[in-house]
Amino acid sequence: MAIVKIEVLRRITASGLVAVIRAESPEQAAHIADACALGGVAALEITFTVPGAAGVIEHLAKKCSHDILLGAGTVLDPETARIAILAGAQFIVSPALNPETARLCNRYQIPYMPGAATIREVIEAMECGAEIVKVFPGEILGPAFVKAVKGPLPQAHLMPTGGVSLENVAQWIKAGSVALGVGGNLTAGAKSGDYATITKLARQFVEKIKEARD
Repeated sequence: MAIVKIEVLRRITASGLVAVIRAESPEQAAHIADACALGGVAALEITFTVPGAAGVIEHLAKKCSHDILLGAGTVLDPETARIAILAGAQFIVSPALNPETARLCNRYQIPYMPGAATIREVIEAMECGAEIVKVFPGEILGPAFVKAVKGPLPQAHLMPTGGVSLENVAQWIKAGSVALGVGGNLTAGAKSGDYATITKLARQFVEKIKEARD
């Protein structure tokens, strides 16, 4: 049975951590998924920059026994979103808003998280039904951007991606982020087969998010 949209959003915000995966093979992606799940990560975002990304999502959806959400990232159009959803993606992430993709996701009640780099883009994303807006590129915008947006838009649910590290987790959360998208700073160990470090870092990210919220 498919997880309802509100439950997907609840689990992402409860954990506060989305692992952005750029794997070289379905097997590597599965190992990363296992490592992240052990570390308490609620959601994986498989980017469509990965060759055969839909196959990776489908493989994980069938093979992963743990309870972790699977999403698709770098989705630029509704055609790709549909492919991802059919493969098993439970949420869709884009670097920028595409209204047609938003409509497709709304039609199938799949959370859509488009990127935004200005307050106007945040508003437009929300008007298209995005419950969580991806702040991107996070390394350029910084926590101050989130804090500034939350002034006039306290209802905005923002998730920075890019530039999120253990050192600045607290800054992002205290600025008002509901979740954090983390890529290489979490999953770099996969390149050398060091999945234990991914689990360790995941636990540290989850703990730092919890501490910052408390």
